[in-house]
Amino acid sequence: METMTFGDLTVRFDQRVLRPRPWTLAQSLWAAALAQHLPKGPILELCAGVGHIGLHLASLVRRDLTQIDADAIACEHARLNAATANLDVQVDVRHGLIDQVVQPQEQFTLILADPPWVATADTGNYPFDPLSAIDGGYDGLDLARTCLQVMDRHLCQGGAGVLQLGTTEQAAQVETYLATQTQLKLRLVAVRAIPGANGVLTHLTR
Repeated sequence: METMTFGDLTVRFDQRVLRPRPWTLAQSLWAAALAQHLPKGPILELCAGVGHIGLHLASLVRRDLTQIDADAIACEHARLNAATANLDVQVDVRHGLIDQVVQPQEQFTLILADPPWVATADTGNYPFDPLSAIDGGYDGLDLARTCLQVMDRHLCQGGAGVLQLGTTEQAAQVETYLATQTQLKLRLVAVRAIPGANGVLTHLTR
């Protein structure tokens, strides 16, 4: 078991799961800033991993949090991290596919999504990362597109989503995807590149 300081939290994980990236603290902070202007309501985190991003956000905004990941081991760590964080909010960690374990009637004011975004052909560049945690398919956006569909169904009117991607080029592809999928009501309103980070953040709304 290893530990890492992530904001004000101590996060626990091991070699079987994706090691938390310190730069992703920027996702928690941006979402917290957006939350100041959102209606009251809970947070949903898709592809939550060991839970650090959503937990830090919940610690800042004091909103209940639901976290979902397809990896049972990651969920075990997320539950442990939630328990040791001792937050004054409810944290519900669910193991399963992100498009299957959210109930149809559930709505969230703020949705984080942290899908794998490495193209399959490039996953060999990250030999120490679990393949299932980084492989985003042919163009790196397979699960990101599923996240957008889930977000569209469960983001309340006036809510905000913060989706993590790998590059500004992928962000442009997401914008094109949303423009062509007319049944989706999401729109991309901002892209933020983090200096020195291997990844970008996008802000979505509906």
